[in-house]
Amino acid sequence: MDYRISKRAAGVTPSLTLAIDAKAKQMKAEGLDVVGFGAGEPDFSTPQHIQDAAVDAMRKGMTKYTPSSGLLVLRQAVADKFKRDLGLTFEPNQIVISCGGKHSCFNTIMALCQEGDEVIIPSPYWVSYPEMVKMAGATPVFVQGTDATEFKITAEQLRNAVTPRTKLLILNSPCNPTGSVYTREELKALADVCVEKDLYIMSDEIYEKLCYDGAQHVSIATVSPQAAERTVIVSGLSKAYSMTGWRIGITAAPLVIAKAVGAMQSHSTSNPVSFAQMGAVAALNGPQDHLPVWLQEYSRRRTYIYERLNQMPGVSCVNAKGAFYLFPNISATGMKSVEFAARLLEEEKVAVVPGIAFGSDANIRLSYATSMQLIEKGMDRMERFCKKIAK
Repeated sequence: MDYRISKRAAGVTPSLTLAIDAKAKQMKAEGLDVVGFGAGEPDFSTPQHIQDAAVDAMRKGMTKYTPSSGLLVLRQAVADKFKRDLGLTFEPNQIVISCGGKHSCFNTIMALCQEGDEVIIPSPYWVSYPEMVKMAGATPVFVQGTDATEFKITAEQLRNAVTPRTKLLILNSPCNPTGSVYTREELKALADVCVEKDLYIMSDEIYEKLCYDGAQHVSIATVSPQAAERTVIVSGLSKAYSMTGWRIGITAAPLVIAKAVGAMQSHSTSNPVSFAQMGAVAALNGPQDHLPVWLQEYSRRRTYIYERLNQMPGVSCVNAKGAFYLFPNISATGMKSVEFAARLLEEEKVAVVPGIAFGSDANIRLSYATSMQLIEKGMDRMERFCKKIAK
């Protein structure tokens, strides 16, 4: 049988982060003592009141279809959250609830982009952005950030990358994989270019609650009315509420874009899980006591890994101010990211993600969304590896 898949499907590269996580889990299943720094998934349990709300909804019979863009009570809770946290005003019909933050990104890119368009993506970038852009028929254009700028791009770099075909800027702050957080001034400068060049902005704010050392999340939609009218905010509950498996994503957009996203979703996945939506209502409207506790623990882990990494031969690391990742530079070891990660996994049973997946072959990504006990073990092994290859 000569199987012929579409050019669109053939052009997509599978997620390397998920592949690394799967390999680490397979090795663990085989009885190997693997320390995994791969997946971006909180190790904390979903807060109990959120679990209870979903179970209660299920027991009350909420196991049927909902409106494809999500329950009104949840869309209202999201609108209230944006008003409360950011001072942004959205009506419920400007909110679409999707099957996870990744789905929200995909829907937005598919609704805005088509063949012939270019999409500017700051690099390093989350692994799925370029693949989503390619699936929409558009072309990803990368603008490189470096260690010296905490991996953030400037307004001048953005302006230089714009062409008559540029349609969209994708922005992720706090950022996966680097943990960088843009300031209001930096965002205002980028937004001014987008207004000047008539670009849309997709602002991925899923790590908004995870900031450290006095850094504050600022949405680019808040820097000016002109920025707000061209910005689509995508987010979700996976990171701040440890609801990765619940698959609840959020899109907040100008009405015309929200309607387009909702229409597309109605013909693809339809609605997110009904009772998971009620858990999401409880997450947004209920107590937030867990967040300071989680943030304190994340910051403790981040500081420990950061200090350990910078003591290892051939490794240097910029400290993250958000999310739960560090993105150390390993180029001084003489190895590229794939070789470094492969040897580290094979020789010391430590799983990290090669930076090439995020657009930088000089780096690797480590997630500190894992226990301090495993972090200490993993850092000991990685230090031993770096000392060995430095000889």
